[in-house]
Amino acid sequence: MSTDYSEIKDKLRGSICPVITPFKANGDIDFEKQRDLINFQIENGSHGISVTGTSGEPSSLTVEERVQVMENAMQVIDGRVSFAPGTGSVNHEETLYLTKKAKEMGADAAMVIVPYYNKPNQDALYKHFKLVADAVDIPIIIYNIPGRTAVNMEVSTMARLAKDCNNIIGVKESNKDFEHVNRVLKYCGRDFLLFSGIELLCYPMLSIGGAGSISATANVEPKLVAEMHDAYFAGDIERARDLHFQLINLNDILLADTNPAPVKAALGMMGMIEPVLRMPMDVPKKEIQDKIRAVLKDYGKI
Repeated sequence: MSTDYSEIKDKLRGSICPVITPFKANGDIDFEKQRDLINFQIENGSHGISVTGTSGEPSSLTVEERVQVMENAMQVIDGRVSFAPGTGSVNHEETLYLTKKAKEMGADAAMVIVPYYNKPNQDALYKHFKLVADAVDIPIIIYNIPGRTAVNMEVSTMARLAKDCNNIIGVKESNKDFEHVNRVLKYCGRDFLLFSGIELLCYPMLSIGGAGSISATANVEPKLVAEMHDAYFAGDIERARDLHFQLINLNDILLADTNPAPVKAALGMMGMIEPVLRMPMDVPKKEIQDKIRAVLKDYGKI
């Protein structure tokens, strides 16, 4: 008998913040700052937390460090909001290992990215996700981000996985093709959880039945991002739309360089972290940082 995931699907909604991984000046993970950032999110209304997704620089972390970041997050969240860490990798065995760790520590779901760099075909993508889903009894959110993986999971592949794997319950779509996104709900089912990973599509995806967003902007402005979802789900569509447009300038500047560089620069200006990224990534150039500072002032963040 297949597991009923309806309760966790009801819980995994709204603004799930993909919290950055803070580093000390020497490049070590700053676990105390990570705890502060997660508390900041929860205190400002975020409905869930994710770590070690794109914003968390997973490719700059060892497998052991990814587990440590996940465990630290799990401890500080302490059941207050949902937790869906990123457990995907370019390596199949690493993906299995990290997804099993997420299950062991009691995460609500695992977010598994379409493998990057090696460009698997659609049949290989199906096999990869099917093997992970069969091996680990945990709700899985596919993470489809073709701009960074160089391959798009086609709707037909996603629908096949949704049909064959009871625990594949949704997708984070960082896909600017809104026609594709509409077809996800059409062919995977209206109860398939659709999360936006594109900041300017967070509100539009809600309008077609999306479950929420996993947006880097929430790192900097969790309250407004959460309020947009709260307003929409409460039926205050005009308020949600107003917040959508209010967030556009911040969304734009936080994507002026490769994520999470602008987000870390912004959090550094806000005095929340040391704005350190691990090589080969680095902070934005001064011109972009000046623009970030100006926008943060406009939003009253500094």
